[in-house]
Amino acid sequence: MTMQEHSNMNPKWWISLLVFLGIVTLLQMVYAGVIRPNAEIALAASGTAGLSSVYVILKDVEQQFCLSLMVFCLFLMGYKLWKLLGAQDIYTYDFLEDFDKNTVLDTEQALQQLEASAYAETPAMATWINCLRRYKNTRNVQHAADTITASIDTLAVQLESGNNMIKYIIWAIPSIGFVGTVRGIGQALTQADQALAGDISGMTASLGVAFNSTLVALLISLILMLVMHVVNNRQDMMLIKTQESCEKNLLSHLHN
Repeated sequence: MTMQEHSNMNPKWWISLLVFLGIVTLLQMVYAGVIRPNAEIALAASGTAGLSSVYVILKDVEQQFCLSLMVFCLFLMGYKLWKLLGAQDIYTYDFLEDFDKNTVLDTEQALQQLEASAYAETPAMATWINCLRRYKNTRNVQHAADTITASIDTLAVQLESGNNMIKYIIWAIPSIGFVGTVRGIGQALTQADQALAGDISGMTASLGVAFNSTLVALLISLILMLVMHVVNNRQDMMLIKTQESCEKNLLSHLHN
């Protein structure tokens, strides 16, 4: 995995593509085999009263696409949370604990040890390596401390950039719901003559499409925004712990 993939905590693009195709295929099977047949049964058995059925509310293509995007977005955020939680211990770890803080640090040996570590490409370790390289070149602790701040700022930008797809999906889902609303209202208007003649079933069904698509899309957005808040909180905690680790442990090695 590249440093960029470590920094933004995202899965590789081909993994994301395979997961998305798998989700779309699975939900298509669920819709074809369960949701749409049960929606037809509910409408045939109860008429307009069946419009309140969960199957009827979910049966349209806009809801299907919104659910597909929701599951995919949850996968992306779940993967990011898994990476953040799985590596949280290293954010407070002293990678140079084998070196005596009471003696002058051998920066060349320290760099070799850090670069050979299994965590060499993690954001926390990368910050340590950048700081040590700056100190090796300048022999100035303040310059090394400034490098910590710059590395943390860069990491924050990379993490934020890694959330772009998630943010787009969260924005797109309500838009798809509004597309369903427009489509449903358009269908309802084409059946206005039938409604004036006394048959309002067609218009009622079309208005159901309009309102249900918006309802489902907005509910999904509320769920995803809550999970996104949790992801952002964990990312912020990672940045804070990484900076604290560098300032507490790394700089203590350099002040000798």
